[in-house]
Amino acid sequence: MAAKRIYAFGGGKAEGNKDMKDLLGGKGAGLAEMSNIGIPVPPGFTITTEVCAEYYKAGQKLPKALEPELKAALRKVEALTGKGFGDPSDPLLVSVRSGARASMPGMMDTVLNLGLNDATVEGLAARASDPRFAWDSYRRFVAMFGDVVLGLKPERKEDRDPFEVILEAKKHAHGVKYDKDLPVEALRELVSEFKAEIRRRKGVEFPEAPQEQLLAAIGAVFRSWNNDRAIAYRQLNGIPAEWGTAVSVQSMVFGNMGDDSGTGVAFTRNPATGEDEFYGEFLVNAQGEDVVAGIRTPQKISELKERWPEVARQLEAARETLERHYRDMQDIEFTIERGRLYLLQTRNGKRTGLAAVRIAVEMAEERLIGRDEAVLRVEPEALNHLLRPVFDAEAKAAAAKGGRGLAKGLPAGPGAASGKLVFFAQDAAAWHARGEPVILARHETSPEDIRGMAAAEGFLTAFGGMTSHAALVARQMGKVAIVGCGAISFDYHARTMTVETAAGPKVLKEGDWLSIDGTAGEVIEGRLDTRPSEVMAVLVERSLDPKDAPTYQRFAKLLSWADAARRLRVRANADQPDQARVAVAFGAQGIGLCRTEHMFFGEGKIGPMREMIVAETHDDRRKALAKLLPVQREDFRGLFLEMAGRPVTIRTLDPPLHEFLPHEEQGVAQLAHDTGRSVEEIRAQIADLVESNPMLGHRGCRLGISHPEITEMQVRAIFEAACDAAEQGVKVEPEVMIPLVASVKELDDQAGVVRRVAEDVFARRGRKVRYLVGTMIEVPRGAITAGEIARTAEFFSFGTNDLTQTTFGLSRDDTGPVLQTYLAKEILPVDPFVSVDQDGVGALMKIAVAGGRATRPGLKLGICGEHGGDPASVEFCHRIGLDYVSCSPYRLPIARLAAAQAALRERAQEKKVAAAGSAKRARNGKAKPAGAAKAPARRARNAAIGVPRARKGAGRRPRARA
Repeated sequence: MAAKRIYAFGGGKAEGNKDMKDLLGGKGAGLAEMSNIGIPVPPGFTITTEVCAEYYKAGQKLPKALEPELKAALRKVEALTGKGFGDPSDPLLVSVRSGARASMPGMMDTVLNLGLNDATVEGLAARASDPRFAWDSYRRFVAMFGDVVLGLKPERKEDRDPFEVILEAKKHAHGVKYDKDLPVEALRELVSEFKAEIRRRKGVEFPEAPQEQLLAAIGAVFRSWNNDRAIAYRQLNGIPAEWGTAVSVQSMVFGNMGDDSGTGVAFTRNPATGEDEFYGEFLVNAQGEDVVAGIRTPQKISELKERWPEVARQLEAARETLERHYRDMQDIEFTIERGRLYLLQTRNGKRTGLAAVRIAVEMAEERLIGRDEAVLRVEPEALNHLLRPVFDAEAKAAAAKGGRGLAKGLPAGPGAASGKLVFFAQDAAAWHARGEPVILARHETSPEDIRGMAAAEGFLTAFGGMTSHAALVARQMGKVAIVGCGAISFDYHARTMTVETAAGPKVLKEGDWLSIDGTAGEVIEGRLDTRPSEVMAVLVERSLDPKDAPTYQRFAKLLSWADAARRLRVRANADQPDQARVAVAFGAQGIGLCRTEHMFFGEGKIGPMREMIVAETHDDRRKALAKLLPVQREDFRGLFLEMAGRPVTIRTLDPPLHEFLPHEEQGVAQLAHDTGRSVEEIRAQIADLVESNPMLGHRGCRLGISHPEITEMQVRAIFEAACDAAEQGVKVEPEVMIPLVASVKELDDQAGVVRRVAEDVFARRGRKVRYLVGTMIEVPRGAITAGEIARTAEFFSFGTNDLTQTTFGLSRDDTGPVLQTYLAKEILPVDPFVSVDQDGVGALMKIAVAGGRATRPGLKLGICGEHGGDPASVEFCHRIGLDYVSCSPYRLPIARLAAAQAALRERAQEKKVAAAGSAKRARNGKAKPAGAAKAPARRARNAAIGVPRARKGAGRRPRARA
C-alpha cells in the first residue's frame, strides 16, 4: 500500500496531530492540532516531508501520483468552504507555505492568493463587493509567484526588487505613499505590468490555470528547502539536510478586505523578557507579509480590544487554550476577515535566553510543567545571554543608521565591549594600567599576548576560527571577541587598521574608539556604553545583592534543578587564582585543566623562562628553573586555596619551547642582556628552535622526557604548594597530568619523575597529600593503547582539541577555509573543533574508555578540551560514561544544564524501553521483577561504548571519584 502523502485538516477535525512534526512539519502539525481542539482554522491539507524527499530523489520533480491526490484533497476543502478552485464565480484561493519539523522562520518561501487569474479575480471582486480588494490581492499574487516560483529577482546585489520598482513608480505617478491608497485602476495596471515584466525578463507567460499554479508553487516551496538562506540557517542550527520540508496548502482568509479586517502576529508571553503578557502586533486592512515587511507601523496587540472587543476576547481565549495545551509559549499568526477570527499558525515561540529561563521557571512554579521539563526547555547556549554585557539597543541602532557599522566576523566571545584601538599586547597592558579601556586588534593572537588580552575589554582578529587561541582565551576569560574578520588588515608600523566597507576602505588609527558585539560578530566605529548583566553583577563583581536580582534568582533556581538531575560532574579550565574564583562562583566542582604554560607569561616569569630555554649548560638551566619555582609554587598555592578541597588537575608543560621566545628586537636584546650573550647568538638560537610543524613536534611529554628538570621543577612547585595549603587547613587534591602521551613507556618515564619528587617533598615537609598521576588522551595511539596506559595512569582526560587535529590531520588554526568549504558542502555536519566528531574522534574515545576501565575499573575519566562546554559533546560524554567535563569558567552554566539534559533524556529513554518491555510481557502473560527493566538499557549503553558484559555475580564498578 502506498504511503499517505496528504493529510487534511479543517472543520473541527484533522487527520494529523501535534506529534507528527517529522511527517507534517511544525506548521502542518500545528494546524492539525488546532483543528482537533476547536481553534478556528481555515481548512486545508499538508503534503508530507516524504514527498519532499521524493521530489529531490526524482531530480526536483513532483511524483505523478501526487496530482490526483491533490485534486481529492482540494475537493474536501471546497466542500468545507463552499467555494470552487478555479471557479470564476466564487473562487477558492489558497496559500502554499513551507513547514519543516524544526522552526526556520523566514528561511523558506510562501505563495499567497494562489488561484487568481483574469477570470477568478472578477468573481472575487463580485463576491466581496470590493474590486479594489480583489485586484490588490491579484497584484500581490503575481509579484509573489513571479519571485518565488518563476525566479524574477534582483540580478545584482545593488538592484532593487523589480516588482517593488514598478510599484514605487505607480505610487509616485498617483501621488500616494502607501499601497492601500492606490485606486483600483492602478492595481489593474500593476497586474498587467507585472506580467509584462515576467514575460520580458524570464521569457515565460504567467500561468492562468489554477492547477498549474498550484503544482508549480508546491515545487517552488520544496526547492526553497535548499535556498542559500535555508542552508545557512540549517548549518547554524544543526538541522539535517535530509529532513526536508512539508508543504501546507490552506484556504485563504483575507485581512485586506477593508477596515473590518486585519492581520497580526502574537506571542502568548513576551519573547524578549519572558513576562507573562500577551505580546504582539496587528495591522488593519492588511495581509500577513505587511506585518513582517514593516512598510506600515503596526498597532500593539493590547489595542485590539479597542477596535474589535469580541475578536480580542476570542484571541485571548485562544492564547490561554494554546499555551495550556502545548504547555509552552506559543507564536501565533492570525487573520481577521470581516470581523471573524482565524488562526493560521501556532508554534513554540523563539525567545531570548533571558526569556527562556524566566518562562521555564515560572511555568514550573505555575505547575504547568515539572522541574525536569523546565530544565529540558532551555537551550544550554541560551544561558550565555544572561552573562554578557550588553550595548544599549537604541545607541546601537543609531550607530548603524549613522553608517558606523564597519564589518562582521565570527562571534567567538559573546557580549559587548568598547575601547580604544591598540595593536600590541604590551600597549594593551600599559594603556589599561593607566585606566584606559582598550580593544586589542591583531592579525592573530598567541600565548605571548596573554597579558594584553587579559587587560583588554575585548579582542578582534583578522584570522583564526572559533577554536583559535583568541577564541579559546575569550571563553576562558569571559572576554568579548570577534575572530576571522576578513575585512580588516593591519599596518603595524603605521599603527593603523584598514576596514574594507561597502562605502570603501576605512582607516582607523591607534587610539580610535571601537566597539565590538561578540554575540552578533559586528564591528562598530566609535564608543557605545555597556553594562554588566545582572548575573555577572551578583556572582563575579559581587556588586548586587541576590535578593535584588530577580533574573539571577531564576538563573540560580534553574541550575539548582539541573544540578539535582545530572550525573556528570562539571569542572573548569583555569590557570590563575582569579579564574578559579570565577569558576567556583559558576559552580565548578574542580579544575579539569590548569595550563601551566599560561602562568609563565605573568610578571617576573617570562624572563627566567626564556633564560631556561636558551641555557647552554645543564647548570644554567637549573639556575633559571630555580627562579621559576617560587613564582609557580605561589600560583599553584593560590589555585588550591581558591578551590578549597576540590580536585585540581595540573598539566605539565605542553607547548614547544620556541613559543615562549621573543621575536621583536627589544625582547631579543633584553634576553641577550639577561644571559650575557650577543644578540646574534640569541637570534640564531631562536631560529634553531623554530619547528616546521610544532603541533606534532617537540612538545608535551616529549619535552619532559628530553628535559626532566622542567618536569621536576613543576612537580616540586605543585607538591610544595599543596603542602602549604594543607598547612593552612585546606584539603587539597592535586592531579598531575602528563600531556601528549602515545605510549605507556612515555607515561612511565614522567610518572616516575612525579612520584620521586613527590616523595622527596613529603619527606622534607613531614606531610603527605593524596594525589593522582594521569594523562591526556589526545593522539590516536594513546586512545588505541589506553588499556596499556591505564596500568600507570590513575585518570584519563580527553584533550579533544589535539585529538581532533591528529584524527583528522587538520590544524585548527590553519584550515579555516577548508572547514568552511566542508561545512558549506555538508561534507561535515558540524565543525569538529566546536562539537565532538562522534563517529571518528568519538570512536577513539569509546575505545579508550573501554580499554582503560578494563585495566583499571575505577579509572576516573573526563574531558578538558574546548568541547567540554559544547552541549552536544557534553551529552556524548554522558552517554559513553565519563565522570566529568571541564570547560572555560564562563561556560560552566551551559555545561551544567547540558549534563542535566543528557541525564534526563537517558532516563526518559530507559522508561520508554521499560514500558515497551512491560507491554510485551503483558501480551505474553509474563511478569518481571521490579528494577529489572533498566538492565536492557544499561546493557545497550555499555555495548555502545565497548564495555564487556559483566560476568554473572561480578561486582559493579565503584562510583568514580570527583
